[in-house]
Order: sequence, then C-alpha cells, then structure tokens
Amino acid sequence: MTLDEKVAQLVGFWLDQDGEVVAPLADEMATADGRSLADITRHGIGHFTRVYGTRPVDPAARAAWLVDEQRRLVRETRLGIPALVHEECLTGLAAWKAATFPTPLAWGASFDAALVEEMATSIGESMRRLGVHQGLAPVLDVVRDPRWGRVDECISEDPYLVGTVGTAYVRGLQAAGVHATLKHFLGYSASQAGRNHAPVHAGPREIADVFLPPFEMALRDGGAKSVMNSYTEIDGVPVASSPELLTDLLRGELGFEGVVVADYFAVAFLEKTHALAADRGEAAALALAAGIDVELPSGDAYLEPLIEKVRAGEVPESLVDRAVLRVLAQKEELGLLDAEAFDADAPATIDLDTPRHRDIARRLAEESVVLLANDGALPLAPGARVAVIGPNADRAEALQGCYSFANHVLAHHPGTPIGVEMPTVREALAGAFEVEYALGCEVEGTDRSGFAEAEAAASAADVAVVVVGDQAGLFGRGTVGEGNDAESLDLPGVQRELVERLVATGTPVVMVLLTGRPYALDWALGAGGPAAVVQAFFPGEEGGSALARILSGAVSPSGRLPVSLPRSAGAQPYGYLHPPLAGPSGVTSTDSTPVRPFGFGLSYASFEYSEFACSVAESITARVTVTNTSDVAGVEVVQLYGHDVAASITRPVAQLLGFARVPLDAGESRVVTFDAPLSRFAFHDRSMERVVEAGAAEVWIGSDAATDAIPRVTIELPQRAITAADRRLVEVTLSEAR
Repeated sequence: MTLDEKVAQLVGFWLDQDGEVVAPLADEMATADGRSLADITRHGIGHFTRVYGTRPVDPAARAAWLVDEQRRLVRETRLGIPALVHEECLTGLAAWKAATFPTPLAWGASFDAALVEEMATSIGESMRRLGVHQGLAPVLDVVRDPRWGRVDECISEDPYLVGTVGTAYVRGLQAAGVHATLKHFLGYSASQAGRNHAPVHAGPREIADVFLPPFEMALRDGGAKSVMNSYTEIDGVPVASSPELLTDLLRGELGFEGVVVADYFAVAFLEKTHALAADRGEAAALALAAGIDVELPSGDAYLEPLIEKVRAGEVPESLVDRAVLRVLAQKEELGLLDAEAFDADAPATIDLDTPRHRDIARRLAEESVVLLANDGALPLAPGARVAVIGPNADRAEALQGCYSFANHVLAHHPGTPIGVEMPTVREALAGAFEVEYALGCEVEGTDRSGFAEAEAAASAADVAVVVVGDQAGLFGRGTVGEGNDAESLDLPGVQRELVERLVATGTPVVMVLLTGRPYALDWALGAGGPAAVVQAFFPGEEGGSALARILSGAVSPSGRLPVSLPRSAGAQPYGYLHPPLAGPSGVTSTDSTPVRPFGFGLSYASFEYSEFACSVAESITARVTVTNTSDVAGVEVVQLYGHDVAASITRPVAQLLGFARVPLDAGESRVVTFDAPLSRFAFHDRSMERVVEAGAAEVWIGSDAATDAIPRVTIELPQRAITAADRRLVEVTLSEAR
C-alpha cells in the first residue's frame, strides 16, 4: 500500500453534512470541497460517516445507492477495499422511518439487561439490512452530575448497572453482525460543573473504580469490537492524546484488540479547543501515537497534515501501519473483504419499524416508567373525565431523546414527518378516557397565556394529567442533550408554575415527567404537591401508549430510578456511591440527601421480604423470599446492597451488588438467589492494587439505596487479589417458594 492508500483507510468521509450541526463545532470544521466522491475516494476510504443519519433519505433507495457505491470502490480503486459504514444507534438506528426506542437512561430505569439485549439485536438486524457495519453505541459514561446535558445518553450513576446493561447492548448488537463502539473512553461524564467538554478533575482511583468497570465488563464479557475516545481532558491531558489511557490501559491492561475511533473532530480539537497541538499535523501525530486508529467523521488531520508529517520524518510510518492493520482486520472480520460481499442487491423494500420493533419498544418503555409518588390517584378510575395538559402532552418529539432521528436531524428539516407512528400521551389516553386537552405553556419561555384555559380544563375534569419536562436537542437547541447543560435543575420555563396552578384548582393532579435528566422535585413530592408523580425518561415511540397503560392500571409500574433525584442544583455533583463525608452531617449547613434515592420506585402492588440469608466462600451467596402481598400482579426489582465496614480507603455507605426483576402474581412468593463474585467488593487500595480486603462487610436487600427492606447480615470477606480472570457479573436464580 502507498502512504496515500494507508491514510485513506484511517479516515471517514461525511457524505451529507451540508452545514447541519449534529456534532460539536461541525459548522466550523472542514467539509467537502466540491470534488466528486470518486475523486475524494480515489485512494480508497476507511469509513462512510452516517450515510442514513444526516438527512431524511428513503432507506431502500439509499441502501441501493450504497451497494452501488461499494461496488464502485471495489471496481475503481486500486486496492478494491470497500468502506465501513457507521451510524448512531443509541435510541435505535438514527435513520428516517426507523424504530425509536427509549433513551439509555430508561434502559437503566428498567433494570432489565435481557430486554436491552433483545432491543439491541433488533437494532443491529435493521442496520445490517441497510449495509451498516458499526454502531456508535452504547454510552458507558457513569452519571456524576445531572446538570450535564448528556445524562440523557447515559444508563445510570451506578457503574455495575451501567456495565451489565451496556454489556447486554453490546452482545445484542454484535449478535446481529454489527460492531458496537463503547463511548466515551474515559471519564467524560465527570466534566467540571456538568459542562460539556469541560476538564475532568478525577483521581486515578476514581477513574479505576467508577469510570473504568463498565468498559471492562463490555470488553471482557461483551467482546466489544470498537472504542471511542472521550473529548475531555483529565488532569490536564486530553484523552485523545493519552497513550497511557488509549494504549497502556485499554490495550495493555484490558487486552483490547479492536479499533479505536475518534469522537467526531476529537483529533482536530487537540489543536482547536485544547490548544495542545500547534496545527492539524501535530494533532494527528499526537492522536495516532496515543492509539486512535481512525479519525471521524472526516480526514481533517489524518489526511494531508499527517502525510506531510510522515514524509518529513516527524511521524514514524510504523504508527500508520499499526492503525491500518487494525482497520483491515476489522473489515475482514465484518466480511467486507470477501469477494462476494456485494453480489446481492439491496432489498426493494425495507421496514425499519416492524411489529417486533414496536413490541420491544413498548415493553421496555413500560418497564422504565418510575412511579415517584401516589396518594391513590393512580390508577385512574375507569370512565374518568381526564384533562390532559402541558407542553409535552401532545408532542411526539417529547417522547424521544437527543440521539433520536427526530430531535437529532429532523429539527433541521421542518415539515418532514417523523416517519413512524408515535402516539402522544394525549392520543394514547384518548383511547381509554374522555379527554379534554389544553397546552398550558411551552417547554421553555415565560408565556403564561395558556394558564387560564388549562385551569378551566382541570376544574371541569375528574383528574388532570399534566405532562411536563424537556425538549431534547443539540448545542442550545432544546433543554437537554449534547451541549445543553443546565445551571438550574428546576423544570424549564414556567412549567412548575403551571403545575402549581392546576393543583390549586382542587382537582387531583397527576404530574408526568418526560425528561432526559432528573429534576429537583421537592416541591412536587411533599405536602401540597400533585396527587401522583410519574417519571419517564424519554420512553420512545411506544412511550405514550406505555404511559397510558400504566396510568389506566393495565400495567403496574416497575421502573426504578437509575439516578438519584436531586434536592437542588447546588447539591451537585452527588452520587449515591459516596463515602460518609459526602453525606449530610452537622458540620455543614447544606444537605445533599436526594429527594428520592437511587433504586426508588413505587408499584400498584405491594411486596414483603423474608428469610434473608447470606454466606461467603469462593463467592457471596445471598438468598431472600419475596412475596406479593397485594391483590394485583406486579414486578419487584430486588436490589442487593453491600457496605465494606472498614477498609484501607474510604468506601461507599451503600453499593449495589446485584439486582433482579421478579414478576409475581397476587399472593405469589418466589425465592431469589444471588451468586455474587467477590470482585463486587473490590477496589484499588493505597498501592493501587485491585483487591478485596479481609474484614467485615454488611449485605442487605434494599427497597432502594437508602432504605433497608430487611435486616442486614454481616459476613467476613477473605483477602483476595482481583485479576482479569475473576468473574464480574452476578448470577441470579429465581425459584418457587416452598
């Protein structure tokens, strides 16, 4: 291969960027210069960037074009190497007319890794039908501050929940033949003050014990094929320039053998936003040496700037060869180098939103809805007259996250239909109740002109369902999403005032939140607030139907908070995995206690625990009987917690060890058995060795991270050095109670 042919394999080409801002600073970065695609790819190309996900294109027509284009690359370039096609797939394939699933924060709220795996397989199958080979998901960043706009894209504030659910997504996507890309390696979500792209001030132990475990699980247990770097800098070193992270840690310690791709423009950002490099050539040299194999979305640094550095003898060509071999190995594994890879024509019709997609989307949405408060207003009485009110009551966009196609791309194409059926909350409730609708107010702004109509509608109804929350978007377009960080955790605009005015009418009010982050809701969850509060984290295309089924009582809510519900913005950053000094005490006048803790969620059913026992040998065995004591069926999310009583470094006051979703009919009992590896109590000690220290530990079943559901048991942990060979995942068995 010539040097030109080599570097061509290390870059992407963004076919349809057209100035639309769907990546940070995209409007300021290089775009196509008017040359033909044949000229641009005359030496070949590594990736085609977002063939389907940049503008609305008919899937079947685009798939046919892509097959022809791949055949042209094989036929007309000297080496005949096809392009690898990548797409976003965080809430489903981000393409027009494709199914839109719940956002990752909803995956975490479901506590259902198996269903997330099923979802990911269905997403991957759609991608393969379109000729897509790599998905830029899942996001494994651990939530540290709800003010950060990208909380919507994250799974949880608990590393184990992130790791188990994220690993399930990897398995599902790759089972369909699409390579998963883990994002964002490493520490991105700890950005200062919750601001996107801000510096990270995290010590090596926090990096190793909080941010790294989900990636380790997805790599070792899920076999993830690709990793994407974080935009951030850690202690002054941008991750994109760090061989310590991208080579020594990722490849050396974790044994990763796949391809590292740059987050969009991250290589150029070493010059543009970090001021680490003097020019694009120096940025390319730093990133390539650190271990970034492919520059995405285009070749701002890895084309001419890198070629100049290599030819000047300033960058060893061996670094280019190292990256090229990884890229070619990935293409070979995906079958792109097979002689018959593009013999078949694309399907004439392609359905990306099948009944199977919708069934999975509905089940995951239903499982993810969290009931935060209920004084008996829910479920709604049959035949009730329902006033449906609020800025998110009748908007399909309000059901979708930042990386949905509608909010990510169609916002630039007003008037273009979403392309999939997506009943709003109003439409779904109208199928079961007599409904009167009033807007009340917008998501943002100070216009209160709709308050009077909303109050009149509530006064005339038996119950008012007020649907409030967020509009997901990018870089200032919306209230949450990438680049939409928040200084306040109050509901945007005048939504709180709307809710309070409705409560004042005397009509029972059910507040439904469609959001991408947890908000400060102390005013709503105490005396004088709404009669019931329901939290849904962007539940996707079937979210309106799922909420209607839960509000009507057809389904009992079973979601649990994957993040703590904050008291205020001033109490952030906060995480339930905190040592004693990070909790409330008499030496500070501020209270960090969340309004609702991690793992919290109510049900229409009621549950009791009994016969809890725990023992330790080569692993930790915990067993408990859970009984549905109500007259309705429900699902209990059984949560196993632990606390290292005394250690050589401070440890969390509570730590999720394992969890299980347990469906129970009225009056039914089941025995839940957890087989937890000792590694669940592991941490990096003062010598930065990963160990389980000998000594006492408390283990218990919690209703949530702050509430013991049954008395704790004390066990004695053995001393153990933890290695890559140690099991990471907890095994759960459900059996009939005697």
